[in-house]
Amino acid sequence: MRVPLSWLAEYVDLPPGTSLEDVHAALVRVGLEEEDVHTFDLEGPIVVGEVLEFVEEPQSNGKTIRWCQVRVAPEGETAADGGDAVHGIVCGARNFFVGDKVVVTLPGSVLPGPFPIAARTTYGHVSDGMIASARELGLGEDHEGILRLSTLGIDAPVGTDAIALLGLDDAAVEINVTPDRGYAFSIRGVAREYAHATGAVFRDPAGQVEAADVASDAFPVRVHDSAPIRGRVGASVFATRIVRDIDPTRPTPAWMIARLKLAGIRSLSLPVDITNYVMLELGQPIHGYDLDALQGGIVVRRAQPGETLETLDGKVRTLDPEDLLITDDRGAIGLAGVMGGAETEIGDATRNVLIEAANFDPVSIARTARRHKLPSEASKRFERGVDPAIAGAAAARVAQLLVDLAGGTAEPGGSLIHEAPEREPIPLPDGYVTELIGVEYTADEVHDALAEVGGRVTRVDGGLEVVPPTWRPDLTGKADLAEEVARLLGYDRIASVLPVAPPGRGLTRSQRVRRGVADALAAAGATEVLAFPFVTENENGVYGSVDGSPVASVKLANALDASTPFLRRSLLPGLIGVARRNLSRGLTDLDVFELGLVFLPETGRAYGTAALPIGWERPSDAVLEELNAGIPRQPRHVAVLLAGDLSPKQPGRAAEPAGIADALDAVRRIAQAAGAEVEFAQGAHQALHPGRTAEVRVADQVVGYAGELHPRLTAEADLPRVVAVAEVDLDAILAFTDPSVEARPIGALPAATQDLSLVVGADVPAASVADAVREGAGDLLEELRLVDDYRGQGLPEGAKSLTFALRFRAADRTLTAAEASEAKLAGAALAAERTGAAIRD
Repeated sequence: MRVPLSWLAEYVDLPPGTSLEDVHAALVRVGLEEEDVHTFDLEGPIVVGEVLEFVEEPQSNGKTIRWCQVRVAPEGETAADGGDAVHGIVCGARNFFVGDKVVVTLPGSVLPGPFPIAARTTYGHVSDGMIASARELGLGEDHEGILRLSTLGIDAPVGTDAIALLGLDDAAVEINVTPDRGYAFSIRGVAREYAHATGAVFRDPAGQVEAADVASDAFPVRVHDSAPIRGRVGASVFATRIVRDIDPTRPTPAWMIARLKLAGIRSLSLPVDITNYVMLELGQPIHGYDLDALQGGIVVRRAQPGETLETLDGKVRTLDPEDLLITDDRGAIGLAGVMGGAETEIGDATRNVLIEAANFDPVSIARTARRHKLPSEASKRFERGVDPAIAGAAAARVAQLLVDLAGGTAEPGGSLIHEAPEREPIPLPDGYVTELIGVEYTADEVHDALAEVGGRVTRVDGGLEVVPPTWRPDLTGKADLAEEVARLLGYDRIASVLPVAPPGRGLTRSQRVRRGVADALAAAGATEVLAFPFVTENENGVYGSVDGSPVASVKLANALDASTPFLRRSLLPGLIGVARRNLSRGLTDLDVFELGLVFLPETGRAYGTAALPIGWERPSDAVLEELNAGIPRQPRHVAVLLAGDLSPKQPGRAAEPAGIADALDAVRRIAQAAGAEVEFAQGAHQALHPGRTAEVRVADQVVGYAGELHPRLTAEADLPRVVAVAEVDLDAILAFTDPSVEARPIGALPAATQDLSLVVGADVPAASVADAVREGAGDLLEELRLVDDYRGQGLPEGAKSLTFALRFRAADRTLTAAEASEAKLAGAALAAERTGAAIRD
């Protein structure tokens, strides 16, 4: 929103010498965001001149110029640039006549650009200045000819300062208006905010005009909304006024053109400029109709299937049944709150005008504007909420200006439909604002601040009741009122130190574990990534099914990419896509992981909900329960992918390629961060390499898989042959893990270490052998690690040798070698009994 200072000063007092920076600073104090400043960038002397005579001189280039004599100061006086009262000026325009008053930029002046003006020789003459066009002055877009002041209805004395005369000495501040502050899209709203910030006296422009008496026969208007959106009728307020015998060809006053230009709106015609002016002034969009072009009364209704409308931009638009229309007896004549129709447009032949000031449903207007790609100044305001109480005053203000500037006659009565609901009082308990904001506010401070906002404040037992003003639809609860108190009494009163959180709160166990897992993997050198959760049906079938049996997938109704319309059942497709993209860019060594949700619907069950809740209301418990029942189970998984070399080749050290062992280590880190005891067992997954796949178990429950991708899949994805992956269900790990953590005492006595090599069949899982050794060795065994898996020369065919490193320790004595050996042999004996293991010679 651009706010010209001269316009702002009409409704709030600006101290002498107030600068653009001062106004910006004041508005920032009450929460409005500073954007920019706008000026006409002119420097004088720029004066009113009178064309005394001119001679047309054809040139060799085919152009005809005029050598003009222009009076720029009263006879006998010195011109503003110190020169003679009459200047010779070369001009290429031919749209002026002898006796015309024009704007002359004298030597020493500067036009926007910047474009300095000086006396210069051109076409055989010394041109002592320039006669300016509206575009050169920054007053409009017309550059076809010079600006004749008579076209603006101006007849000022020669030598008058044209900058002040045309309002070009004005300037504007620009602020960003957030969606909840729609009232600030008006001079009225910004002036009120400036008054809040500075304590200056605010004069409401809506109170300076008198709304017309409502007459039932003034003009017939009816609202018939057969399909309101979310139960809200499309138009709750509709006011009309009639002004007759206007002259639409009269010029728009220079002061109005200048203000509209600074506000970012170009001048079109006097009636249109007046409606735009009042919209900027009061925040109420206005539309004017050629009354004689209307057929019958006005009906506000929804569009019918197949209905069309030619809008003011000349385009014929096919309407949607959700579009709200302004219609007369022949059909649609305007898109309500967005753009009018061409058939009832005000033109040069218009003599009688119907003024419309309405209040339309924000959701309906927003949808129509986006559907037809027709953003407008009117729709921008309706989308954010327009004061429903201002329509009558806005229509009266337009009628007043049409009478004063266009010579019309306003009919005394007007029609008005006003069915906007009354604002409900909001209870505000004593002490609530102080508790929420953290600042000690007195009861009087809270009362006075809310009254200053415009609310009707009533003291009741236990606090206040506040009826918000009609122009603040964003004030709907006590928290909004608390924010207003903090805003008006100053954000500088709020301490910059964060308050101490009350005891018993903080992160949940699940949140702590998720952060711990991410930190553990990142600390080990992995990089966290976020992949899109959208996949193909085939990817869900390959990675989301262990044995290849069909699985259900959730398909999006409006997918971002038609090739990937399904929600993922596994994180691996996303990680594979990340790996493929990085490899294509030359990054061959990868260690990445992702924490995210997967979507596991039940086969044969439909998901979704019949109706979405209203966006501005908190859903009830029953609605939330229904919504939760309409979505599939969404456990949180963590997955890792490793490819290339984890440790690069360097002097004295060979490269260490990633493999299944690194995927298993990543799972161990995840389990340790989650406080879980993890076990691995030989497993099978259709997406993983046969024989190089491990089941991940916690509390004897399968929670995921680790291994190497199947060579067929790596080839399809253009990945290296060996790609190690792991994916586990983090929610399942938490469910199967005791949240309490028991600290183990640190052994202070010496440990005894021994190795144990056992020969078993190649098909015997190493984990089964390790479990038997651990159980047989008893409590003295502190740690067991598999350090070697040998298969080859010296062993029977179909056998393997497993070597375990054992560490023994007693809590009350130093173990002897004999005790350690006895425990080791006990473990070997149980392994032999259960798995057929034999001690290797």
